[in-house]
Amino acid sequence: MRFPKTLIALGAFAVAGILSSAGAVWMADGVERRTRQIVSHELSLDGYDWVQVHTDGLRIELSGTAPNEAARFRVLSIVEAAVDATRVHDMMQTQPAQDIPPPRFSVELLRNDDGISLIGLVPGAAARDDIAKRAGDLTKPGGVADLLETADSPAPEGWARAVDFGLAALKELPHSKISISADRVRVTGIADSETQQHRYETDLSRAAPNGLTVEVAISAPRPVITPFTLRFVIDDGGARFDACSADTEKARDQIIAAGVAAGVQGKVSCTVGMGVPTPHWADAAVLGIAALKEMGKGSITFSDADVSLIAADGTPQATYDKVAGELGARLPDVFSLSATLTHPPKAQTAEGPVEFTAALGGDGQVTLRGRLSDDRMRAAVDSFARARFGADKVLTATRTDGQLPDGWPVRVLAGLEALSVLHDGTLLVQPDLVTITGTTGAPDAQDQISRILSGRLGQGQQFAIKVTYDKKYDPKAGMPTPQECVAQVQAALAAHKISFQPGSDAFTPDSGQTLDAVSDILRKCPDAKMEIAGYTDSQGRAEMNLTLSQARAQAVLQALADRRVLVSNLMARGYGEAHPIADNTTDAGREANRRIEITLQSASPDAGQAPAAAPDAAAPGDAPPDQATGAQPDDPGAQTDANGPTDAGDAPAADPNGAGDSDPGPTDAPTVEPKPRPAGH
Repeated sequence: MRFPKTLIALGAFAVAGILSSAGAVWMADGVERRTRQIVSHELSLDGYDWVQVHTDGLRIELSGTAPNEAARFRVLSIVEAAVDATRVHDMMQTQPAQDIPPPRFSVELLRNDDGISLIGLVPGAAARDDIAKRAGDLTKPGGVADLLETADSPAPEGWARAVDFGLAALKELPHSKISISADRVRVTGIADSETQQHRYETDLSRAAPNGLTVEVAISAPRPVITPFTLRFVIDDGGARFDACSADTEKARDQIIAAGVAAGVQGKVSCTVGMGVPTPHWADAAVLGIAALKEMGKGSITFSDADVSLIAADGTPQATYDKVAGELGARLPDVFSLSATLTHPPKAQTAEGPVEFTAALGGDGQVTLRGRLSDDRMRAAVDSFARARFGADKVLTATRTDGQLPDGWPVRVLAGLEALSVLHDGTLLVQPDLVTITGTTGAPDAQDQISRILSGRLGQGQQFAIKVTYDKKYDPKAGMPTPQECVAQVQAALAAHKISFQPGSDAFTPDSGQTLDAVSDILRKCPDAKMEIAGYTDSQGRAEMNLTLSQARAQAVLQALADRRVLVSNLMARGYGEAHPIADNTTDAGREANRRIEITLQSASPDAGQAPAAAPDAAAPGDAPPDQATGAQPDDPGAQTDANGPTDAGDAPAADPNGAGDSDPGPTDAPTVEPKPRPAGH
């Protein structure tokens, strides 16, 4: 069967069309695939893996979420460099812009004798001015170097609290660096002594606000230790340090570790100080402690470069010889070793034991008994004891013996010097041993006694220390803080005020009891810097009131000095009629305003704590000029008594023609700045 030529032609055209369409589709798919590969490869080289590339013929669609507009434009630049820009269709999204985080505010406060430096970033000009002003109040005029920068951003939570604490710490520490951020304050400072260091740390710990992280690092100068002493003992009670000194923290750690390895338990105190005889001190101490551990029982004492190794009675001779020989060979060259093997005590003589004793009671009374070589020695020992313990505290009941061992006077005097460190205890001096036993309120008493005995007795001499620390006898442990001192003083003044004779700086008889009470408190607060402030009512001329208040404040200072109070940290200042605490138009108000106040010199003003003056009482500095016709302080008709008792004759109403707040006449009275007062006044 033959097909018509027309059908064959039509079929050929149809097949050609189909093949052409298939080829076109295949070619288009190839172009799309190749274009997608090229674009994706270029983007992956630059790390833009978040872009999805779609092709539709010659059309290239880019989708995905760009982290920012810059990344989006960078992707378009890369793609348009690879293909014709007209073929690119941007369907990408951009992440919403996030809020810029606020800056991290922080301040460094640096204080020394030259002034205060402020460095950091604070939230706004107002905060900068406030910090600079408060810092300026703590130093001389022009003593603040303000290097603060500001940023117009809200202060973070806790910022004001942290700044207040940081400035309070700066006021407390004259040599310090205070680092302040909203959630943390780091205080680094230098104290003049260990006592002051303890007080600073206690005050700052108590003042730290809740929720604020406070780091305190106060350092004190290293003490000079002479002689440089270390004493390690192993006896029936176990291993212990009677004295421990080190020249560095590393040396201290090495010595303590050696002691722990030898059996020491509990907390070990080892003083880091100056005066070490050689850099090899720690090496020698570790060798000595290890040698005593191998010996079993006894003591080893380092006094500068002199080393005394005492083996306890019962130590095998072979062990003693081995340990002493090896230690002598291994110690650094600068050290000199004296080793002794203790022997049983000699039998006592027919006249009793050869010994000297001293008993120190808790009341300070000392009884001396036992043997002394002659009358001259007895007189010398009696004089030495009276110098150490008090002329009326010593009872000497000794007897003479001309057969005492050599060095007996040195042993007795060294023992009495060591006994004076204790609150109560006993001294026993024997031919081969000096023993100190008792109770002390000094945490470093064992160190002190070890230095005294090792230095006075000399190398190779035996001594034993059995001393217990009792906190109740430690004057530093119970010492109140300056704030506690002021609170106690103010309570005493509130119970009974200090009063004066009218128009005078002479005390009334009933003020003596209050002055005694205040003196008892201040004697316990020798380091607290306080101000004795005198105030009057507004009767009389302001200038004379100011003079009278100064005289009365000075009289209080002198009265405290007469009662054996150290007044080097006390300052007397009169404020006259400034800063009244009650209404000066009433008798009761004037009586309240006539007063003596004692506050910390560093107390900062707190307007919220100060009661306002009565409406018709003159504010400080508002007194009208010249009140020359005012009543005089010594005029019984118009007293300006700052603290004297009020009665009908002491405080009458102001003379209309005399001194008074309503007098518009001129005055030459000086303006008196109000003084900040503690809460409750």
